[in-house]
Amino acid sequence: MNLALWLQRTATDHPDRPALFLGRDQIATYGEFYHRAAQIAAEILARGAVPGDRIAIYLKNCPDYLIIQYGIWLAGLAVVPINAKLHAREVAFIIQNAGTLMCFTDQDMEDPLLIAGVTGDVIEVPSDAYQAMFDNVPLADPVARGDDDLAWLFYTSGTTGKPKGVIITHGMLTAMTDAYMIDADTASAEDAVLYAAPMSHGAGIYNMLHVRIGARHICPPSGGFDAVEIFDLARHFGRVQLFAAPTMVKRMTAVAKSTGETGAGLRSVVYAGGPMYVADIIEAVDHFGDIFIQIYGQGECPMSITALSRQDVSDRSHPRWRERLGSVGRAQSVVEVRIGDDGGAPLPNGESGEIMVRGQTVMPGYWKNPRATAKTVVDGWLRTGDVGVMDDDGYVTLQDRSKDMIISGGSNIYPREVEEVLLTHDTVIEASVVGRPNAEWGEDVVAFVVTEGALDRAALDAHCLDQIARFKRPKTYYPLKELPKNNYGKVLKTTLRKLLKDMK
Repeated sequence: MNLALWLQRTATDHPDRPALFLGRDQIATYGEFYHRAAQIAAEILARGAVPGDRIAIYLKNCPDYLIIQYGIWLAGLAVVPINAKLHAREVAFIIQNAGTLMCFTDQDMEDPLLIAGVTGDVIEVPSDAYQAMFDNVPLADPVARGDDDLAWLFYTSGTTGKPKGVIITHGMLTAMTDAYMIDADTASAEDAVLYAAPMSHGAGIYNMLHVRIGARHICPPSGGFDAVEIFDLARHFGRVQLFAAPTMVKRMTAVAKSTGETGAGLRSVVYAGGPMYVADIIEAVDHFGDIFIQIYGQGECPMSITALSRQDVSDRSHPRWRERLGSVGRAQSVVEVRIGDDGGAPLPNGESGEIMVRGQTVMPGYWKNPRATAKTVVDGWLRTGDVGVMDDDGYVTLQDRSKDMIISGGSNIYPREVEEVLLTHDTVIEASVVGRPNAEWGEDVVAFVVTEGALDRAALDAHCLDQIARFKRPKTYYPLKELPKNNYGKVLKTTLRKLLKDMK
């Protein structure tokens, strides 16, 4: 099924329902949203595109992003979403690898793309060429697509090399949307979704859910994350759902506590995309209440490996509530999840191994990369590369990426465990732990920390020794003004390792 049918149905049943907003200003009703998308679809097909072709969207968050996306789908084509913060050369690689026919981009991005060697149609939004698309007779109906047809060609962040294109189909996104309503949260037409994180990633991939139910879509005028702006828009619209990286949640809590904001109008905050430390989410729930839901997924299984419900996030009555809060929840309805050994064989509950997932939302493979596909999807099971453990109730605790695990003196040390302890110290704002080569022990544990005031190494040492085994204690602490992060808010441990190497 073509996902654009959801927009067509909502527009047919509720043409006057408010749909797209820029800040507080309404840009389009659902009827207007569908009409404009169908006009773009007609233009794309008139330029010779055929079903299955790829069209890139390299835009900052804006209402036109959704109009273009659904225009592409209505035409039977696939979207290639590209983070607007990427360098033009990175964008050029994605566009060339995907073989896109067109690229919709912002006015200030076109020249860098051309300099980087991007060929084909590059269309500025807004521009006369873009506005001319709305002179077309709209496409009458969505081009038929099957569940196995490509809908969204998502490129991984590429922190360890060139990014790989993940094939995400219409069927995968349909199942992902169903799983959200079953396992994570409910939603209704009275809700609003606020796009404060990149629409090219987790925030944007949930738009289908809200189109299907006819909810409002709000793009902040800033085009990105601003905690004060989020609180203002939430108060104005009410019943706001927000996708946020854990670092965004932490920042929202800090701003709210310093300004007296209560988060009025926020109905649900879905957090994902990196480790949420227990101390941070406890502080957030204490301030905002039971509005938080955790999702664990990957581009290769978008947003749908496990979920930790708002009840689990907020519960303090269960005897193991803190352990559950430190987990990423239980398997979502459309997948199976297990912990596997190095060969992929299942391990008993309580033993650490690689998190593996199989089901309707697992990718069929990487775009034009059969070798990487064969290594990642084995007998239908996605090898996530994440190390975790499952308890007897099915809760999965994510320990670390397998490549981030530190082996010192023959013992496995999971950086996240050490980071969790450091973050409970009153002076520590952020912490990231990595391994440093040691000729005798294999690796040493070292920590990069952001603190309030001067770094007190002795105090951090004593704090760690009070809570974890001595061999897990960092041997060195390096102060930073902020941790390096990618465009999605994930801490770049590759950059930290390079810093270590350069210090020699």
